[in-house]
Order: sequence, then structure tokens, then C-alpha cells
Amino acid sequence: MAATDPLPEPDRLEGAPHPRETRVLFGHAAQETEFLRAFTSGRLHHAWMLTGPKGVGKATLAWRLARFLLATPVDDGGMFAAPPPDTLDIDPASPVARRLLQLAEPRHFLLRRAPNDKETALSQVISVDEVRKMKSFFALTAADGGRRTAIIDAVDEMNPAAANALLKLLEEPPPNVTLFLIAHQPARLLPTIRSRCRELRLTPLAPQDLADALTQAGGDIAPEDRAALAELSGGSVGEAFRLTNLDGLKLYTALTRLFATLPRLDRPQALALADLAGARGAAETFDLIVTLIDLFLARLARFGATGQTPPEAAPNEAQLLARLAPHPHAARAWAELAQSLSARARRGKAVNLDPAALLMDMLLKVDETAGSLALR
Repeated sequence: MAATDPLPEPDRLEGAPHPRETRVLFGHAAQETEFLRAFTSGRLHHAWMLTGPKGVGKATLAWRLARFLLATPVDDGGMFAAPPPDTLDIDPASPVARRLLQLAEPRHFLLRRAPNDKETALSQVISVDEVRKMKSFFALTAADGGRRTAIIDAVDEMNPAAANALLKLLEEPPPNVTLFLIAHQPARLLPTIRSRCRELRLTPLAPQDLADALTQAGGDIAPEDRAALAELSGGSVGEAFRLTNLDGLKLYTALTRLFATLPRLDRPQALALADLAGARGAAETFDLIVTLIDLFLARLARFGATGQTPPEAAPNEAQLLARLAPHPHAARAWAELAQSLSARARRGKAVNLDPAALLMDMLLKVDETAGSLALR
């Protein structure tokens, strides 16, 4: 990245619209209804934690909720008050919607990772200084005395000092403020933070909702690929977007064809895959292949443990799972290998090992495990 290039937004998936730009939220009508019911009953909590896997729409929902709160007039209780709203929809041409889109709404604060001290890259964490800025923002009197909102994307990225500062704000919330905390792994957060929030848990998207959301984000998915993409992405639009952009379905099919040769790994096929991952500028492809190997091993372990065949994500995958994981012992072996290879990949990247050599070593370990299981 050139020194003059603007830094990417830390809460935007590369190549996809930002969540504040997303018009329609698919697959989470129950969560919207729960929030709307709390609003119309006068029991709106001051802090909402939106949880669930990455990429399922938590940030999109947070922006949708903030837009609704800021654009909906405060009910004064008079006889001419408007009836309670029955939808979270807000006209995109409304002044609030336009200002939020431009990050220019004076009653809204966005807390996310900031540039580092030299402004050459994004910080790896949300610092306590950023939380203090948010607290100072809320210390100011709202221009119209109405509602104010904040989105924290994501609370998982806070360092300990920032988390403690946020806790103090949650313990003594400013008046007329609603906080939306996006959490990918809430179990890792301070229990005291979780206990002071009302949770809205978002679940993985069904294949049709995933396809609709991906199309809205600019992706393209053939109808016959919807089930496979939903399986490999775990119902995550973000992961589906990455798979689509990097030909993930083709890569997974290539992996299953290679693993169909186990326990006598086809070396030319393996070398071709390793060379693809090790090519110049192919870091994202390498990361995706490692993810797909881990996913395949997890599917093997799950099949061996339960005997239940998942929807196929590649041709003849069910037959392959049954052959390589015919019993619970095989399930344990594949699960242990997945854990070992994940650690091996992290170490290899940390010390800048050659990606092609690292991937080839991982494939040979898969072959070795398959050979050991075949001898039982």
C-alpha cells in the first residue's frame, strides 16, 4: 500500500459494501422483532450485544437498529403521537440515513480500530484512548436532546484497558444512549460486560438467505452451488464472499479429489496444489486452502463420531467421508490432526516458511494419518 493510499475501513470486508451501506438484512427477522418489541413496550435496554459467527450480519443489524432509533421521533405521549412502529425500515432518503451513510451523524459514535501512531496501518486492537473518545462524545449534550447511539465493532478487539473503560460506561450509562456491541466470541469477554448487555444472537444463514445476501453484496452464486457454499461458509455471508472471490468451491473440489487418493497421496496433484498456494501474491489462496483442509478434517471427524452424512460440498464427498472415517477412533485421529495442522500453519506463517513447502508438509501429514488408519 502506498503511503498516500487511504487506510481500509477495519470493519469492511474487502470488495464488499460496508454494513452501513447494506439496504436489506436477510435471515434475522426474529432478532429484529425482539428488538422492536422491547422498543415499543418501553423496555429498551441501554446496551445490546450482537453475537454469532463472523459474517452473518451482526454489523448490518447494528447499523439498522441505530438508524431506526435515530430516525424515529421520541414519543411525547400526547394524543396526537404517531402509532408505534411495526418495522425497523427507515427511508434511505431520510436525513438521518444519509448522514449515517456519510459517517456524519452528530448523535452517533462508531468505535473501531484506529490507525497506528504513524497512520501507516491500522492498529491491531481497540485502545483505551478510543473508548475515552466515545465517553467524551457522550459527555456532550445532544443537539436536540434526543437519542444517541454507538456501535462498537468489534468488542472482541479491545485490549484489557479498553474493556475496563467500556465496563465503567456500561455500569453508568449516559442518558438516552443505546450501545450496540458486536461480539464474534462473547465467551472471551469479561463476564461483567456480558451481564450488562442484552443479547441478540444471530445464527448462520440458510442457503437461500445466504444467496440473497451474497447477491446484494455484489457476489454471484449459481443455484446449484447454494447448498455447497452454505456448507463451506457455515452460513456466513463474509466467508461466502471470500469463497466466491477466490474460487473456493473449485479449490474444495480439488482437495477432495486429492484426498480421494489417500492413503497413497497423488504427489503430482499435491505438488500442483502446493505450487498454486505458494505462487507470488497468493497469500489469500494459501490461507483459504489451509481453512478448507481444516474444514474437511472437521467434517471427517464429525462423520466418524456421529455417522451422519452432511450435505455434500463437493462431488462424491459423502463416499469419501465414509471411507476415511468409518469409526469413532478415526474421528479422534482426524480431530487431533486438525488441531496439529492448525498450530503448524500458524507457526509456519509466523516464521515466514515457504507457503508451498508448508502446505506440502501438511498434505503429507494427512496422508500419514490416512495410512495409519488403513492399517487398523
